[in-house]
Amino acid sequence: MPNKPPMIEVSDAELTDLRDRLRRTRWAEPWPVDGWDAGTDPAELRRLTAYWADGYDWRAHEAAVNALPSHLADLDGTPVHYLRFDGEHPDALPIVLTHGWPSSFLELTALARRLATPSRYGGAARDAFTVVVPSLPGFAFSPQRPALTTGEQTHHLWHRLMHDELGFERYAAHGGDLGAGITSRLAEAHPEALVGIHLLAVAAPAAYDPATLTPQEQAHLDAVAAWQTQEGGYQHQQSTRPLTLGQGLADSPTGLLAWMMEKYRAWSDCGGDLSTRFSDDFLLTQASLYWFTGTISTSFRPYYEYAHGLTPRVEKVSVPTAVALFPADLSRPPRSWAERTYNITRYTHMPRGGHFAAHEEPDLLAHDITDFFRPHRRAAICSPSTTRSNSGSPAAPRP
Repeated sequence: MPNKPPMIEVSDAELTDLRDRLRRTRWAEPWPVDGWDAGTDPAELRRLTAYWADGYDWRAHEAAVNALPSHLADLDGTPVHYLRFDGEHPDALPIVLTHGWPSSFLELTALARRLATPSRYGGAARDAFTVVVPSLPGFAFSPQRPALTTGEQTHHLWHRLMHDELGFERYAAHGGDLGAGITSRLAEAHPEALVGIHLLAVAAPAAYDPATLTPQEQAHLDAVAAWQTQEGGYQHQQSTRPLTLGQGLADSPTGLLAWMMEKYRAWSDCGGDLSTRFSDDFLLTQASLYWFTGTISTSFRPYYEYAHGLTPRVEKVSVPTAVALFPADLSRPPRSWAERTYNITRYTHMPRGGHFAAHEEPDLLAHDITDFFRPHRRAAICSPSTTRSNSGSPAAPRP
């Protein structure tokens, strides 16, 4: 079999340009505040920028990315990049994992490996999944959809990828952040194909009578409102004027890094110290993927499209649904709130972890996904006769 073409090949000129931009950063005038009080800590940003310019080994990480099991599917003219990790057991349950923002497929690889080959991590081979990890349109190696008002929604593309392209008659799905909404819409639109879904966040009910709110539900709504006031500025900007922000971040790698690293700190269970959850190399590889693929601006599109009514609301999900709540995630709704929209059959409060649970706590998350789907495995038809072995089209070089 010929070697797989690389997903990304950054030229020496591109790498030199990035490092030159980093070294020539025009630093903002400092404020008389401490640390992260008013945004990204300037001292930490300077430290990480200096390492990105003169210590970080992009070539090593580029090789690691290209070594992943990447494929490109052409869904009637819509290219979708995905990773496929084949399960170690012949009856592996297919599952699609969907990332969020400011994440990428890379963030889900530790979880994917644990699900595909559980015996390597202390589990049983019979619990294996065949794991598909797509890149959202406009993220990394999946081009953005050509128009805002035409073309299939992402959840329909995911069904076409899993069912039509890869041949899985029935399958499972998991998602957090943006991926939770896509997974919810996937289950709502294609309940005949989903054996169940596993979520890290839930959609709010499309409608409800405020008089029916429990005290716990009201406390949740109050907490969400407070979070929007204190932390939601990024969401408002990306929903209303994304191109204004996108131009600045597409032109300044230091600005891009500042925008991303502040979220990794604020939304994770790191206790204020990024290094307890994320290595410098992990953060810089994520930033480098956005930088070299030029996708930070297009990654804002899901926010804009939802805010402008171009993405449908989740109305009612009938398939069995599990929710795992990590203590440092953005919100932790009570079960009764989720049950207004979903068919909740499992609700787990995790002991630690945050918004980036697949990277922060892959073992905890893998165990919860495995435990939830174990009784649903027989509902999936995934014999070799109903799946394709070639896993889609081979990856192609990206300019």
